Amino acid sequence: MIIKANYIDIENRKIFAAAITVEAHKIVAVQAIEETVQDYILPGFIDAHIHIESSMVLPSEFAKVAVLHGTVATVSDPHEIANVMGIDGVNYMIENSKTVPFNFFFGAPSCVPATIFETAGASIDAKGIEKLMESKDIWYLAEVMNYPAVIHRDEEMMHKVETAHKVNKPVDGHAPGVTGQDLQKYISAGISTDHECFTYNEGLEKLKLGMKVIIREGSAAKNFEALIPLMNVFPHQIMFCSDDKHPDDLQLGHINQLVLRALALGYDMFDVLHAACVLPAKHYKLPVGLLKVNDDADFIVINNLKEFKVKQTFIKGICVAQNQISNIDTKPFHIINQFNCNPITATQLALKSNNDKMKIIEAFNRQLITACIIDTVPIVDGFLTSDTAKDILKIVVVNRYFDAAPAIAFIKNFGLKEGAIASCIAHDSHNIVAVGVDDESLARAINLIIESKGGIAVAHNHGEDVLPLPVAGIMSNHSVDEVAAGYQSLHFKAKELGCKLDAPYMSLSFMALLVIPSLKLSDKGLFDGIGFKLTSLHD
Repeated sequence: MIIKANYIDIENRKIFAAAITVEAHKIVAVQAIEETVQDYILPGFIDAHIHIESSMVLPSEFAKVAVLHGTVATVSDPHEIANVMGIDGVNYMIENSKTVPFNFFFGAPSCVPATIFETAGASIDAKGIEKLMESKDIWYLAEVMNYPAVIHRDEEMMHKVETAHKVNKPVDGHAPGVTGQDLQKYISAGISTDHECFTYNEGLEKLKLGMKVIIREGSAAKNFEALIPLMNVFPHQIMFCSDDKHPDDLQLGHINQLVLRALALGYDMFDVLHAACVLPAKHYKLPVGLLKVNDDADFIVINNLKEFKVKQTFIKGICVAQNQISNIDTKPFHIINQFNCNPITATQLALKSNNDKMKIIEAFNRQLITACIIDTVPIVDGFLTSDTAKDILKIVVVNRYFDAAPAIAFIKNFGLKEGAIASCIAHDSHNIVAVGVDDESLARAINLIIESKGGIAVAHNHGEDVLPLPVAGIMSNHSVDEVAAGYQSLHFKAKELGCKLDAPYMSLSFMALLVIPSLKLSDKGLFDGIGFKLTSLHD
């Protein structure tokens, strides 16, 4: 096969008309030609950090859609399913990924469970990491979220990090807000990336210390606008990622969207493409083709340098997408899960107290971080209740792995005026998290998920709805189109109930993420992400 197009040579920063010859899945020749050609050819896009589970579909289904946007590879952290199913979950993702022509590169989840302050379905200790690191299917040690353990040189955590170093595999970071001496100590452990930067100054400090900053633009966390100016300072230390990508967002675009936005802002095209195509492959030592002779034939053909419309996507010489039609076929795949709790009652969610002053989680739109504020909530008949006038609502986390008393607190900025929303996608342990106006609605939404053995749900005065996610309680075995339609339906219902957040369910899923400060809720109670300890509800 010979393709004639304008060849974008990213590393040598030049463009020329060329004939690219592909044989046996490889690039065998790149020959400059004296012809006028219309299309452009370049290496495919790589998502430098993503949890495939966030798309709510299996890797095979994710690939089917991602190739439409020019994505040829993902650096995939199977951390979410690992917290439910352990190493069996990691192997499940790898097994499914091999059923389609796509470059999935999985890491070994370093923090399962993420903390000792929540109940997960499994654990992966240092010996488990050793076992994973021996596998040719594991390419790196995934995000080291327990940064206090690294800073204080916890023996178990350092064993995991050193295991990766011994086999010459990179170690991904996760250090939101860590600066100064703590950051230096974190980096000195050999941790080389971070996708958790929220501000320009935070990213700049990490870049100056030699880290690679992965600019994240996901369904909930959106840091592109704040961080893209870093490309002018350290262009060859920047990558792009989505981290978490919901199915309806995946339908619209992927890394190609960040490329287009960066170009529209005037950033150098070669720098942008280096971040989107080249650096992830080099940093993680991935066998992804960069359109060089003897490389795998992983590349895309686009219409022009302004629109960057993907016309064709090739992986190992196979045309996997053409003119917005995917050529990837998926097959039915078996289901694994761990879901062992029984339905709850509204009375279990009643919170008796004579003290109305308490710590309240303050959520922020498009951010994973929260704040801790002190405010009062109404007491009715001796029980603490939601206050819709002040937008302070009850938040509940229910252990999905065994029956236990629900953890209850209050949260601000969800905006619901009636009903409740609930999700079993609740990072990192994927217990059930719910926010609602009244206990009856909360119990109904939670029980919909329990009955489905995982999913997202809504309950209100006029009805209820659920999107079942039977694979580990966090993914569907159906198509992206079906899951996206179900998810969008629930999204709009949450908005109809008054939710003010752009991504209600994605934001909800992070309210139990303890490793992102400052105040969160686990199944064991309210958690202080600054002091890294459980804390009391009342001040």
